[in-house]
Amino acid sequence: MTEGQGLQAVDLLVKGCEVVTLDPQNRAISDGAIAVKDGRIVWIGPSAESSSFVASSVIDGRGRIAMPGLIDAHFHTGQQLLRGKLQAIARKRPLKQPVWKNYLIPFESCLEPEDVYLSGLVAYTNMIQVGTTCFAEAGGPHPDEMGKAALEVGIRGFIALSTVDQSENIGADVPPNMIFTHEEALRRNVDLVQRWKTSDRVKAWMALRQVIVCSPGLIFDVVSEARNLDVKIHTHLCEGTYEIDYTNEKFGMRPTEWLDSLGLLSHHLHCAHSVLLSPREVDLYQKYRLSACHCGFNNYSIGHPRLIEMWRRGIDIGLGTDGPGSGGTLDLFQVSHVARVGQQAINSSAFHQREPISSEELLRIATIGGARALGIFEEVGTLEVGKKADFLLCDTSRMDHAPVYDPIFVAASILVGRDVETVVVDGNVVMKDREFTTVDVEAIKAKLRERIPVISERFERMVA
Repeated sequence: MTEGQGLQAVDLLVKGCEVVTLDPQNRAISDGAIAVKDGRIVWIGPSAESSSFVASSVIDGRGRIAMPGLIDAHFHTGQQLLRGKLQAIARKRPLKQPVWKNYLIPFESCLEPEDVYLSGLVAYTNMIQVGTTCFAEAGGPHPDEMGKAALEVGIRGFIALSTVDQSENIGADVPPNMIFTHEEALRRNVDLVQRWKTSDRVKAWMALRQVIVCSPGLIFDVVSEARNLDVKIHTHLCEGTYEIDYTNEKFGMRPTEWLDSLGLLSHHLHCAHSVLLSPREVDLYQKYRLSACHCGFNNYSIGHPRLIEMWRRGIDIGLGTDGPGSGGTLDLFQVSHVARVGQQAINSSAFHQREPISSEELLRIATIGGARALGIFEEVGTLEVGKKADFLLCDTSRMDHAPVYDPIFVAASILVGRDVETVVVDGNVVMKDREFTTVDVEAIKAKLRERIPVISERFERMVA
């Protein structure tokens, strides 16, 4: 059986599934098939028409929905091992506010390189298990260890360094190992991007933690270097009232307006949260093609996120978990469901509109929106010929899914992370039937049991 005999050799053929493509035609193919070669999708169509392919590996997709992998557009790898810890502390004493400067940054400062590597292994296996095939790291300690873990697990991602060069504006001291000089911060960002530029699946971005802890000079220079290197800058923008008060007091402008006055707005800026935006700032996002991320489990405690408006104005916005230190779950299906309820609560009463945004639109934001926000929509986000083979097979055999009249509805409204059965990234099957093919999960759990008491004791001494 050769190509000369009318057969096309491929690496992987998935047959018999309901294919939810999310392509421009919004095709859903019943009893469909996907052929993969050299990490890319080479054919999608009915299973009955797949006999011309001879595959090294064939997966029976009957009773499954095949769909694009989800994209976590804002994640903190360094906070993975903090999951539930703050809630445990809060049962003993009131937490200091705000949490980000009193606990999140101090926790990251406690981590040794081996801890960040472990954190990455735990986080990225967790992501794969709930259907996330790509992530954007917000910026944390020891980012090369994140990249090492991502390569081993088999996930796609963008790593970044937590970048801070001033702390006098936050009323607390940033731990010494988390603050750099201007020159060191710039050099470490540039060097990180350069080290990972030849990698395909895992690359590096630049980062600015947020404007309140980064000097104007550093912000200007990081943006300049990002333009030279043509990479994104991951930052938090308009996340808190303190940030808006800071730029208003020092510069007489809101954060986005101030960055505009410096000539720093462009598609290179990826702005997490983006909750407390004025109408003028939303205009600036659209004008300069800033990308954003809506963290559904966090943003509604801050303000009224403008997700619907931004999405429908063509602003590149995706969904994010913000990491388990803040949001708990890494399940973007659940983030999507929560975001829909939140947007209904904000918009329905104001406009007397029963469904201001549908579950299907939220699913598209979690896939297409994330891909656009990360600047990789030409490669991922939909199931189309020529794109990278990043997709999920989700089990729909349980009563929770029956009957499956419309697979797009089921994918958008019913599926959750635990329904994800098999995950393909870059054409590689990284999880099959809930079992990893890339890493030893039991060994990761054993290392986690060993390190958690050490990290926890170190952290508790710091925040006591």
